Amino acid sequence: MLDKLKSSFSSRDELINFVASITPHLQDLTYSNEIIGGKLHGEQRLSKIDPLSYCRNRNYLDGSVTKLSAYIRHGIITLKQVRDKAIESVDDPHKIEKFIQELAWRDFWQRIHYANPEFIFNDIEEYKTGFTADDYQNEMPTDILSAKTPNAAINFFIQQLVETGYLHNHARMYLASYVVHWRRIKWQVGAKWFLHHLIDGDPASNNLSWQWIASTFSNKAYIFNLENVQKYADHRVDCSSQNNPELNFSYEELNAKLFKNA
Repeated sequence: MLDKLKSSFSSRDELINFVASITPHLQDLTYSNEIIGGKLHGEQRLSKIDPLSYCRNRNYLDGSVTKLSAYIRHGIITLKQVRDKAIESVDDPHKIEKFIQELAWRDFWQRIHYANPEFIFNDIEEYKTGFTADDYQNEMPTDILSAKTPNAAINFFIQQLVETGYLHNHARMYLASYVVHWRRIKWQVGAKWFLHHLIDGDPASNNLSWQWIASTFSNKAYIFNLENVQKYADHRVDCSSQNNPELNFSYEELNAKLFKNA
């Protein structure tokens, strides 16, 4: 019979030390993250959501996101609870349509996963990039793993991922696009990397989003440029052109560079 695991801790450090003691194969458990587990903390965060602000500035890296994803991922908060709380907070649900749509996307990913479990780690369609799956690498390069790419903004996002276990969704899109399209690495490699680090890592939302970025579950590849990062990033991110040489191009130039076979 399996022993019941300890579930009550006097501090976060005690919890981290306990997890480390039962998972010696894991290395870095010292995430610096404001997300604290448990139903109480999840409900407190739910009570503070601001759907109207979310709809106005969700794409900005310092925007009014809910950070409820970890609680939803681990079954502490349900999508219905979030939807109901959001609707209660406004006089007209149409004002927060985008907020409700994002909840619907998460539900959609789950339904796709349930109906087609083979989609999660296999290409749903061919790449629309001018390359075949065999043209993409099977391993993550050292400079990405160590946050030492030529681009300061990308390095910042990698450090956030590894050090906090969380990334704003827009930063996830930037980083996934860089991995797949700039470095030509298979989306499956990047998806597993995210799942290893993200506290809210969910195979359906994560992997199907990577496929959308890669173009194996969409009609074109998702790319970005430095100007776009400059628009949505905050003061923490170095968006200077000299420190982001691989990103500092127009979309026309990037398409020619990244998809020359298309």
